[in-house]
Amino acid sequence: MSEGKKGYPFALVGFFITDKEAEDSIRVGLDPEEVERVNELIKKTFFKEGVDVVVTPFVVPPDQVKNALDQLAEVLFSSPEEEKGN
Repeated sequence: MSEGKKGYPFALVGFFITDKEAEDSIRVGLDPEEVERVNELIKKTFFKEGVDVVVTPFVVPPDQVKNALDQLAEVLFSSPEEEKGN
């Protein structure tokens, strides 16, 4: 990252629905070009000019979904005043 730029985490949350096990549903061995196409699509769709984006696929294990969503909701819906009090 160049000097003067800052990195901010962001999340795109979704679900996939299948009758298979999660491990049998996710493609493995994505090549760098495929990941770069996803990066570019997200960059062009969601962000303004001059913003760089880096993403990586990640699946939350089923037994951790509720905890992950609770943590995400806390980040999204907590006010700055609440954060200072914690």
